[in-house]
Amino acid sequence: MRIDYLISKQKVGAAGRTGLWRTSKPIVDKEACKICNVCTLYCPENVIEVDDEVTIDYEYCKGCGICSSVCISNAIKMVEEVV
Repeated sequence: MRIDYLISKQKVGAAGRTGLWRTSKPIVDKEACKICNVCTLYCPENVIEVDDEVTIDYEYCKGCGICSSVCISNAIKMVEEVV
């Protein structure tokens, strides 16, 4: 049986950028992060990268908070977006 997985990609360019409507954004506590990759698996916009540490592309992050909800080490907190 073949199983395919759909991996979402953010829209490149102005069409995919967040703009000014995001109300909160995820901040990663690098000391608490276990580099487990769970956040990358659940991010619907595919804007989280994990190498030696977690980086988030805020140009395309929608601030949905899913990464914070699924973080097993509670290393990702949602903070109010300041414009």
